[in-house]
Amino acid sequence: GKSNLLESVELLSSLRSHRSNRNQDLIYWDQEKATLTAMIEDDQKLSLELNRKGGRKAFKNERLLTRQSDLIGPLRSVGFSALDLELIRGEPSFRRHWLDRLVQQIEPIYSDLMSRYSRLLRQRTQLWRNFSFESEKDQNILIDSFDMQMALVSTRIHRRRRRILNRLLPIASSWQKHLSDSKEKLNIVYLPGSKLEGEESERLWRESIERQLLDMRSEEKLTGNCRIGPHRDDVQFLVNGVDARRFGSAGQQRTIVLALKLAELELIKTLYGKSPILLLDDVLAELDPKRQLLLLDAVGQKHQCLISATHVESFEGEWVRNSQLMQLDSFG
Repeated sequence: GKSNLLESVELLSSLRSHRSNRNQDLIYWDQEKATLTAMIEDDQKLSLELNRKGGRKAFKNERLLTRQSDLIGPLRSVGFSALDLELIRGEPSFRRHWLDRLVQQIEPIYSDLMSRYSRLLRQRTQLWRNFSFESEKDQNILIDSFDMQMALVSTRIHRRRRRILNRLLPIASSWQKHLSDSKEKLNIVYLPGSKLEGEESERLWRESIERQLLDMRSEEKLTGNCRIGPHRDDVQFLVNGVDARRFGSAGQQRTIVLALKLAELELIKTLYGKSPILLLDDVLAELDPKRQLLLLDAVGQKHQCLISATHVESFEGEWVRNSQLMQLDSFG
């Protein structure tokens, strides 16, 4: 129950769950749909309806939104759960998911770009695997049209991902230094799935990605898999110049995740003048006592926090006495 509550806030604020991208995984087993509703500042009512069949519907003040991304903005959050430790030691998809969620909170239009790119990638793959062409000329004409669209959308996604990492880096590096008693320097390296040649320019990058897609066409025809584009992106975290994924200790990896989450909070507050809600899902169990206190002291007085835990006794500090405690009892 307690994790579901935090996940509901995450979904309403970002349209994403850290646990799953499938509606079916977010709906109770014997139900056809689930509805999330929140009342926020200025008496605004936000609702998100998840359907087992038929996708999602977003509502603001009980009015159906034509674009679901318009739900993002009035409510923002930064989540931190045990799964976030996979940011450092997990597969690239974890880091892309984290990066997408962050960009989406800063630029809600980004969700439309990602939907468009996913659709193009899926259609292109189906084209190679299931479609027979009468001639190579017909094949090239159709693939060329896909390449032009994919190159344009890829460029816009790459630009936004790199831009947000450049803004996040100095803040996260400062937190890493603070949390490690000035012993560790954090660097974040964007590893794009396309070669981004020259200075940042939509035209230059788009033309470059079109050439790369063309160069890979013969291989893609055999495998059906596109190896150029944002779906191949990764992010590398370096501590004192060393790859934290391969060589970082468990403590260093946890500290990086803490630094990233605190940097997210600070960046969103700087851009919008209002702190997002911090969601801490049973995360203290993953941290040693020193890091627990550092985290709670850093955010407890400045941000609205929703924290799930099994033992209240593990919390310390003045802010605990000013907190509201709710107990969720299991049933059924």
